[in-house]
Amino acid sequence: MDEYLCVTTIGRPGESEAAFRARLTAFWSHFLRSFPDDYEQVYAEATAFGTDDGCVSRQYMVGAEAVALLTRELEAGGIAFAPVDADEVYSRYEASGSEWFQIPH
Repeated sequence: MDEYLCVTTIGRPGESEAAFRARLTAFWSHFLRSFPDDYEQVYAEATAFGTDDGCVSRQYMVGAEAVALLTRELEAGGIAFAPVDADEVYSRYEASGSEWFQIPH
């Protein structure tokens, strides 16, 4: 069974959704080019931006084995993220609801 963890990326204080979206696009382009096999573990993206402590945020469902690399790269890329709870595991079914967009690979 595939197991996924939820990774919540967080924008800078006062950053607009459009600006955060642009930074995420640049980050994911880098991640895909640099780590194509690990990018395959990014299963789904939330269909809408959210907020985390007043900042714009976006959630991703990521295979548990790819989370350590992803969070290191997010940190290196200057993108904040909420602590990932390794004990809160999601199934493919749970990452397929209407609030999630499955990323085609």
